[in-house]
Order: sequence, then structure tokens, then C-alpha cells
Amino acid sequence: MALQSKDSWSGLYGLHTVNSESELIYIDRNSNINKLSKDMKTTTTFIETTDYTWRPWCVYWSPSTGDLLVGMHNNDTKTGKVTGKVTRYNQSGQLTQTIQYHNTGRGLYRSPNYITENNNGDVVVSDLSGVVVTERGGRHRFSYTGHPSGSGLVPVGICTDALSHILVCDGRTKTVQMINKDGRFLSHLLTKSQEMGVPLSLSYDVNTHRLWVGSGDNNEVCVYRYITRRDALTDEHRPRPDGDTRYTTHPHNTTHQLKEDKHRPRPDEDTMSSSTPAV
Repeated sequence: MALQSKDSWSGLYGLHTVNSESELIYIDRNSNINKLSKDMKTTTTFIETTDYTWRPWCVYWSPSTGDLLVGMHNNDTKTGKVTGKVTRYNQSGQLTQTIQYHNTGRGLYRSPNYITENNNGDVVVSDLSGVVVTERGGRHRFSYTGHPSGSGLVPVGICTDALSHILVCDGRTKTVQMINKDGRFLSHLLTKSQEMGVPLSLSYDVNTHRLWVGSGDNNEVCVYRYITRRDALTDEHRPRPDGDTRYTTHPHNTTHQLKEDKHRPRPDEDTMSSSTPAV
């Protein structure tokens, strides 16, 4: 079952997330944030937008706190200046935090398009300016603008994995790049391929350690694996920092590239990857 077009809107933004109750939380066409029940029969307004100076652009439900992180977008029609901020809401829908400024007083964001959270509580934003990472309390930690440093980045989909790596789709190089939790480039996990097209959106499954990648070209979702259960338990996964490999396992194993199989994985499968059409 899909959301009706009148209820949702499309764009290159992280418009939806799922909470622990399997409710879909999404931004509708009126910039309200709604909840759709697990059985997809009941929709309720979680946060109603009354001040259209700031519009929600992306959402992420935090498994660790139960909070909802929202990337907000402001377009000043008089000056033409576009700015952003991140807001945090508790489970009752009350605003509890706003992250907007660097400690120097300048704005942190231009336009937050996707948002997620790392295992250490860092708030990770795919922004028009690059990947912007702050501590949970809002202090700026670093910004990543491509590899080599400052080479340019057009970040879109973003997620983190079991080892606190940050994965981001780059629209400029048409790759998925992996950096560590402190902003150091580690490797390219995925480059543009005939099967994948241009990677646009990401989601990491902490239960199966699979990476779901949405294509911007062919309406498909490809599923990859680059971390094993042992990696997640022992933290022994060490991607090489030279950028030449897309996937590296333990020292006693050889270096592999991510590859995809043309079938839908069963929960008990241990395949490297698979591909399924988007629905």
C-alpha cells in the first residue's frame, strides 16, 4: 500500500522515518508531520505547521531517545537567502532543542535535506553545504565536504552503520562514500554501476547488517552487505583509508567489491547483496 499523492510530496529529501511502533512518520504537502499506523489505516497529525517561515524538510526518529529530529528550511523571499536548522521533539511532540548556530555565531546549515543520528548521539545532517555533524547537545564537531578535503560534495541520502561509520550518497561523483565518526574519509562503498544507476537514498538495517540503496535512475532498491555479524560484535571491520577499495573485511580475508544478486533476500539468507524494485 502506498501513500496517496494528495497526502505526501516528493523531492530529494528525507521525508519519512519509522518509529519503534512501526508507525510511518512523514511530512505531508502542507508541511505537517503525520503518523501513519502500522496497519496503514489511521493517520494522525503529530506536529502541525502553523509558521510557514520555517518548513520541515527531513525527519529521523531516534531509536536511542525516542525523539524526532527534524531538518528545517527557511527561504527568505526578500533577500533570497536560504538557511536551515535542526529541531528536536520528544514523544509528545514538544520542542526540546534547536540546533542552528556554530559557536562562532554563524549558521551551521544552508538546507538540511536528510538527517540521521550516530551511535554516539551525534546529529548527522546531509546539508546543501556538505555533511554537518554536531554533538547531541548541539556543538559543531566537523563538516565533511568531499575527498580529497574540499573537493566538493553534493550530499543526498545519508545513514550510519553498526560501527558508527557515516555513509553518504554524493550526487557529484555518483558514489556512496564512507567516513568515520570523526569525519575522516575511509573508502567508496559503491560507485555508479549499470545496475544501480545513481545512488540517491540510504538505509542501514542494524538487525541484518544490510545496506539498502535507492537508485535515482531506475526506480530500484538494491541491497548490499559489507559488514558481517562478527564485524558488528567485535568492531574488527577496518576499511582501508586509501579509497581504492569498496569493501574490506578482516586481514585474513581478501578484498571484495560490493556485488549484487538479482533476487530478494530471505531473512535467513547470508547473500552478499540483492536487488528489488522500489514500491
